[in-house]
Amino acid sequence: MVLSGLWLGALVDLGGSTARMVLAQITGVPPSDARALAGRLAAPDGFEVTLFAEDLGGPRLMAMTEAGDILVSVPHANVIVRLTPDRDGDGLADQITPLIGDLDRPHGLALEDGWLFIAEEAAVRRVRYDAAAGLITGEPEVIVADLPHGAGHWTRTIAIGPDGGLYLAIGSSCNVCIERHPWRAAMLRIEPDGSAPKVLATGLRNTVGFDWQPGTGSLHGVDNGRDLLGDDFPPDELNVIVDGGFYGWPHYNGANVADPDFGDAAADRAGEQIAPVHAFAAHVAPLSIRFLSRQRDEAWNGAALVALHGSWNRSRKVGYEVIALRWQSDGTITEQPFLSGFRAGEDVFGRPVGIVEAPDGAIYVSDDFAGAIYRVAPTSANGF
Repeated sequence: MVLSGLWLGALVDLGGSTARMVLAQITGVPPSDARALAGRLAAPDGFEVTLFAEDLGGPRLMAMTEAGDILVSVPHANVIVRLTPDRDGDGLADQITPLIGDLDRPHGLALEDGWLFIAEEAAVRRVRYDAAAGLITGEPEVIVADLPHGAGHWTRTIAIGPDGGLYLAIGSSCNVCIERHPWRAAMLRIEPDGSAPKVLATGLRNTVGFDWQPGTGSLHGVDNGRDLLGDDFPPDELNVIVDGGFYGWPHYNGANVADPDFGDAAADRAGEQIAPVHAFAAHVAPLSIRFLSRQRDEAWNGAALVALHGSWNRSRKVGYEVIALRWQSDGTITEQPFLSGFRAGEDVFGRPVGIVEAPDGAIYVSDDFAGAIYRVAPTSANGF
């Protein structure tokens, strides 16, 4: 298993359009010109956008190591790739190398105490990782087996919480239904060795992205609402996730509006449902949330960036951007554009997925449509 997937390194060596076409055939991701897209992406004043890596197939979620490397999952190629920092000054990752392969649609990644945790569709694995050398050491071990899989939402997201526990999000098996497995449409808390799995919260249709808010320590998750209720309903959601919380699906949508198909079946849950703290537009598909804490411009610290992957199920496209959420003194949450240009009208050039913030304040955004990672860096006008 370790060091397999070396075909990816060979494709990276091909470079340019050849690699994009081959990877498109392997992964099913349409080829896109990431360099041209990077040039059209727009960020707020005080930030500049550059291409950091391309020809990655369908990169999804990322984790930053102590050495400054970025590990990124490429689920449809069943590999995790390591990108080293730009030290030669050309703006691009100096090396792109496969770290581990032969996985089962790896998605979520987390690093803690010398372990790399990998959330696959049907299992959670961990393996020793030497950050200084940039190498896997030893063989991966399954710490949570037999995750519900094989239908519906296949992504699994994992993160280390402030309490040292593993938090795992598993989406629903369907658009709207009564789940049979208690781990579906839920978030779990697990000990780092895989023991004591506990259902933390339910009624979360597909909470792919989540993060802890600095200061409050509250867990925020972005949830994808159901389909087939029109262009503008239900909204996608931002939820504050608490132990024992029930967030409505499949019985309620948005601000606890009864579902037309399953609302009547909620008699035993009535009054328990927790409404979202913020509503996104319907079908924008939020896939990541990342609270900023390392910006020299303090106005940005405490804001949260959300990657809107974009609609596939709407008469006119929405989403396809990264937005910033800001918490107001009265408790309301506002949105503003942060990274735009992935879409022009009905033409799509990219779809943002994952977000990480480096110690120097640089923000990295993955794009599984263009097969790229972009660097959004503070400029001298932003305190650097």
